[in-house]
Amino acid sequence: MLKRLAAAAWLLGLAVTAQATEWPNGAKAAVVLSYDDALTSQLDHALPLLDAAGFKASFFLANVKEADVPRWRAAAAAGHELGNHTIFHACSAASFPADPRYTSEAYTVPSMLKEIAQQNVLLAALDGRARHGMATPCGQSVAGGTDYLEPLRAAGLVTYVRSVEASPDDLRRDAARIDPMRVPARGFPETVSGSELIAFAEQARSGGGMAVYVFHGIAGDYLQTSDAAHKALIGWLAAHRKEVWVTTLQAALDWARTHP
Repeated sequence: MLKRLAAAAWLLGLAVTAQATEWPNGAKAAVVLSYDDALTSQLDHALPLLDAAGFKASFFLANVKEADVPRWRAAAAAGHELGNHTIFHACSAASFPADPRYTSEAYTVPSMLKEIAQQNVLLAALDGRARHGMATPCGQSVAGGTDYLEPLRAAGLVTYVRSVEASPDDLRRDAARIDPMRVPARGFPETVSGSELIAFAEQARSGGGMAVYVFHGIAGDYLQTSDAAHKALIGWLAAHRKEVWVTTLQAALDWARTHP
């Protein structure tokens, strides 16, 4: 009986160990820094800091300003990921005041997929890449009252869809097992401190999984993270780059899929 219990415990230990993705160069976890809405404050404050640290991030573009096009093209050329966030960022009418034509209630699933496809054309013009991931506007995936994730999966328009929700279990899971249409991520309130941002990465390092951050404004615009908090996180990641692999979301998912 004791031998059977010992064998069961050993097998359980193997199963638990096998849940952690083996990240490159012996890193204990992957960290993805993602930024939504193509905000100018990201170009002004986030990109220079990322480039100085040698980190690549994922930027999900919507409502792109014409004046910012050259800088987004340069960001892509420097190795950052440009992702699909639809053209007009349609959320539910209850989310925030918006032109009724650009609320999700005004869309159908076919019209939403058409907009996603058209945004891919813009992204390809900026970065020259054929594959693009996506983050749903406001973390919502509904058009005209119908969820469009499965039709989007069937259409093959994007390689993955990032959400805005993450649980502690997501930090410990085998990243290869994540549903690419429901990639967990975490946003933070405007009051977030540097230590709170760092804690999320530390949890991923302890669990062996992947921590995906969601940012909007950096020291400006809206839903902003303070410059001090953002710098504290980047500084911690730079100091722990051997333990934590900072990369784009597409690169992290590709690695996990090919190194289960």
